[in-house]
Amino acid sequence: MDARTPVITGVGVVAPGGVGSKDFWQLLVDGRTATRPITLFDASAFRSRIAAEVDFDPAANGLDRRQAAELDRMTQFALVSAAEAISDSGIELSECGAETAVVIGSAVGATTSLEHEFVNISGSGARWLVDAAALSAHAYTYLVPSATVAEVARTLGAGGPCAMISTGCTAGIDAVAHAAELLREGSAEVAVVGATEAPISPISSASFDAILATTADDSDPAGASRPFDRRRSGFVLAEGAAMFVLETAERARRRGADIYCAVAGEGRQANAFHMTGLRPDGLELSGAIRAALDRARLDPTAIDYVSAHGSGTQQNDRHETMALKRALGPHAYRVPVSSIKSMVGHSLGAIGSIEIAACALALRHQVVPPTANLYEPDPFCDLDYVPRTARDASLRTVLTVGSGFGGFQSAMVLAEVGAVR
Repeated sequence: MDARTPVITGVGVVAPGGVGSKDFWQLLVDGRTATRPITLFDASAFRSRIAAEVDFDPAANGLDRRQAAELDRMTQFALVSAAEAISDSGIELSECGAETAVVIGSAVGATTSLEHEFVNISGSGARWLVDAAALSAHAYTYLVPSATVAEVARTLGAGGPCAMISTGCTAGIDAVAHAAELLREGSAEVAVVGATEAPISPISSASFDAILATTADDSDPAGASRPFDRRRSGFVLAEGAAMFVLETAERARRRGADIYCAVAGEGRQANAFHMTGLRPDGLELSGAIRAALDRARLDPTAIDYVSAHGSGTQQNDRHETMALKRALGPHAYRVPVSSIKSMVGHSLGAIGSIEIAACALALRHQVVPPTANLYEPDPFCDLDYVPRTARDASLRTVLTVGSGFGGFQSAMVLAEVGAVR
């Protein structure tokens, strides 16, 4: 393995059903779901009235009074998950300084706080300019997505390159991919990287209601997220974050770090086709998968587990199934595939990083998380989707994939250090 190969040495998670990577992982292996009726706002007038919310108390999770009062929920999630990742890694950021990059992904940014500010100044909507004095002094930080990166970097004292990645639902994978490139090229030695999202708000819910992307199966919140199941009817909106400490293999070994896995390769393509539609043949996603395998210098048969995008929409699940068959060939029928969105919902830009956390923990514990609520597989979705029950497995190399509105297609290969050439 090359000295500059990026490796994950710390994992931090804020997720529905579990704040902290230990509780998050337990939820997954138990096959429990964290979807429920929305409590963050009155959703009675909406088509979809369920979500996967995080039970989150800022003070109980170490945030001070200013952070609790001024920061958007997505920035709070980022700070808490970053703190866990740093603690988990055993790294001393004070020793890193300008060596440390911060890269964060998000699809919609501080939507919740920004919507609140707009309501404050607009009133009935006719006199909003007159009421502009009602605007919070912190509104600018909600308007500008990079404010979250700046807040995390300032809190950590990280003086290296910083970036905000906003590529829709692939932002969580793309952020880690960007940080990995910074390490490989020598622009940073350490990166605090991941993605965060807190989109459970009227404007977000209404946007997905309008295009019928979220499920309207409100009568059964726990069973509503059903990737690859014949009865699936859309995704369940969610929130959360996952952050990582990424460092070069040489640096991690020098300080005796406990390494979860290496970022062995990544691939990204756009379908240049439609804002929300997908080509049924899965061509671009399969291309991203092949690019990730080529970067990792691995054959498709080396993949021991696939963490699927598995959103639970009709077009995504079929598109993804076809992409896996194209990219992995006959091995697609032999490798276990599962979607943790069945348990923690779809947190837009954050979910890619949350799924990377699940992959790192799967490698650590040698367990494949299940696809909850999978009782009646769609005949077109005919791969091994690990229905309902976690599975012990021998894992050395795993693949995680993402597909986002806008046509973004991303894939990443994570591997035990000994599996990297």
